[in-house]
Amino acid sequence: MYQHLLLSYDGSREGRAALRRGAEMAIACGAETHLLAVMQPLSGLALADGILPQDIFQIEEREAREILEEGVHWLQERGLQATGHLAVGEPAERILFTARELGIDLIVVGHRNQSRLARWWRGSVGATLLDEAPCSILIVVSPENAAGAPAGKPD
Repeated sequence: MYQHLLLSYDGSREGRAALRRGAEMAIACGAETHLLAVMQPLSGLALADGILPQDIFQIEEREAREILEEGVHWLQERGLQATGHLAVGEPAERILFTARELGIDLIVVGHRNQSRLARWWRGSVGATLLDEAPCSILIVVSPENAAGAPAGKPD
């Protein structure tokens, strides 16, 4: 079945649901597991607030690494050998690049409800992945997402 899984993780409720489902798949398949956190490029808003870009980048990088380490640790507690990866850029582009680079055969991402305006403005990671992915994709829609439950630890 699947031998190389890539789980995209951002610490959000949707990301945690994808992490849980991806772990289930990895355990069932005995798959090599990779966890990817993507930092988006800095916006001009930081400059308007007088905060230096390198300061913001360092803060965001530290937070992204903590989220990534949390996810890798969670996977390892379940007996998986997980490797963490941190990337900077647009999420869909970085997921696709990483999937190709690592020879991934299943990408697992969480679904986040967005308004039509937000989807038009920011784009849809899921739609981009569906159009361009080199492998299968599992888009996890969680009951927590639909119910609006608060985010929490993956378990």
